[in-house]
Amino acid sequence: MTAEITLFVNPTAGRGRGARAAQPAASALRAAGHVVRTVVGTDAADALFRLRAAVRGGTGAVIAVGGDGMVSLALQALAGTDVPLGVVAAGTGNDFARALDLPVREPARAARQAAEALKEGRIRDVDLGRARGGWFGTVLCSGFDSRVNDRGNRIRLPLGRFRYDLAIALELAAFRPVPYRITLDDGPPIETEAALVAVGNGSSYGGGMRICADALPDDGLFDVIVVGDCDRRTLLRVFPQVYKGTHLDHPKVSVHRAAKVTLEAAGLGAYADGEPLGPLPVSAECVPGALRLLA
Repeated sequence: MTAEITLFVNPTAGRGRGARAAQPAASALRAAGHVVRTVVGTDAADALFRLRAAVRGGTGAVIAVGGDGMVSLALQALAGTDVPLGVVAAGTGNDFARALDLPVREPARAARQAAEALKEGRIRDVDLGRARGGWFGTVLCSGFDSRVNDRGNRIRLPLGRFRYDLAIALELAAFRPVPYRITLDDGPPIETEAALVAVGNGSSYGGGMRICADALPDDGLFDVIVVGDCDRRTLLRVFPQVYKGTHLDHPKVSVHRAAKVTLEAAGLGAYADGEPLGPLPVSAECVPGALRLLA
């Protein structure tokens, strides 16, 4: 099936990898017989406006070229529509692609797979999280990890995982557990002290930190990970284990599953897909099959 494909490009992703990835991606799509139209915005708001216009005007699929920020923008335009999403992961973290076992930093291969999936009708319905009117595909986090995210976003160098390692070290100096009130579905609120709470539709954040290692993107549920009241030394031992997902076995870590989650804590903010959501409280809902994905 030949279709017009919208290539949604962030040329600055991964310090220019997005721009370099767009050309082989477009070539692979054209080689498969598709007409390619490129959408690039002057900023995030303009890019989203242009993408929504392309979706309303009719497109066979959207291929997001860039990192998790670009995927997150695409979700805002595609959630709840019939237009499928393909991902050419060319950013720093690429956690959405990792969670869905898509190629990372292999633009031509990723585009070929998307073109083949479109031709063969291989489309997978996956869940998305919804919070404050927006959509997220990977993890909503609050606590130590959101503070690390905030700190990491302000650090220019190093890149990728090492930036988050540095942010972890800097945030540990001011670390204190926080009293949380956590409501899962319609159950009674859980009052607990915690270092962090992560609500996972996907398994990882921060470039492969598998905080919600067992989360599945198509089971209609979030994995809610609570790292409980622990001292600085314990957190220093536990937190690096997220790269392998082995932190889930620690006695200070509890795992819950729910379709709806509300987090309340004083003085804390939340992030979803690495983007700031603002201060708590925040409620999130897992919406089954909200996104059609070129698998």
